[in-house]
Amino acid sequence: MANAYWCIVEDDRKGAPKKVMSEVLGEAGRLAGGTVEAVWLTDKATDDGIKQLGAWGASKVWVLENAAFAPYIGEVWVPALAELVAKESPKAIFAPVTSRMREFVARLAARLGAGLSADSVGFAMEGDALVATRPVYAGKVLAKMTWAKTPWIATMRPNVFKPAEASVAKSAQVEKPSVKIPTPRMKLVERREEVSTGLPELTEAETVISGGRGMKGPENIGAAVGASRAAVDAGWRPHRFQIGQTGRTISPKLYLGFGVSGAIQHLAGMRTSKVIVAVNKDPEAPIFKIADYGIVGDLFEVVPALTDEFKKLLEK
Repeated sequence: MANAYWCIVEDDRKGAPKKVMSEVLGEAGRLAGGTVEAVWLTDKATDDGIKQLGAWGASKVWVLENAAFAPYIGEVWVPALAELVAKESPKAIFAPVTSRMREFVARLAARLGAGLSADSVGFAMEGDALVATRPVYAGKVLAKMTWAKTPWIATMRPNVFKPAEASVAKSAQVEKPSVKIPTPRMKLVERREEVSTGLPELTEAETVISGGRGMKGPENIGAAVGASRAAVDAGWRPHRFQIGQTGRTISPKLYLGFGVSGAIQHLAGMRTSKVIVAVNKDPEAPIFKIADYGIVGDLFEVVPALTDEFKKLLEK
């Protein structure tokens, strides 16, 4: 539908939309005044996935289903969606900040010659114009921007926007448009699946524990779900656990940093966390400047004490 608000679906690669889509659809619905549509590029859409998108508020789900959409290849996804955009003329295109959406949405904006607000943390309507708020200069400044023309294109930082309230009474109309699928110049040679940690995905977790150089070694951060660049560079944790400008951007309800000094690169990836707790033996560590609660001390003495206190609270 012309002038519709579109939300590009991020899924789990198994036919289910990720939880972050409730936030994207919820915010899009608030801005649109109710009606939003989901656009799902996938090799295997499921009825349950479509029902979930409808429950989160999508009035229509555009299903672009083709084996060529897996794995993600920008040169295949971008022309396909750009063709649909040209036909339907949506007013806005939103997506969550994830590894592939960061690249895909930027490529799409360039293809359409449209503006992009990346890693957005706020939106407001000023008359007929949409104004987005996004961090710049490694998160030290929040800048406002608007668009010279539609479609308004933006990616949204997870755990920032209010999720849509799911309702089983809501359902979505399904549309399966025909689009040209270009032949990619690259082909998949081998797929290697990451071993599941059994923990929530870093960007969607409500609580994140992060370890830095002060952890002294990999044996001491095995339970952490996040890490600083120094810890990753030292080979203590895989890159997918890195938080920061060249890693993951997170906004959990609670961030606990142990032995993390708070270099600007790391702060750029977590400073929008709702509550920040820092433990570091250096009283001048930069992370204390943004921490809501700070403890100056040896983490190997502080963490056991905190653990005991947490256990007492949980037993009450």
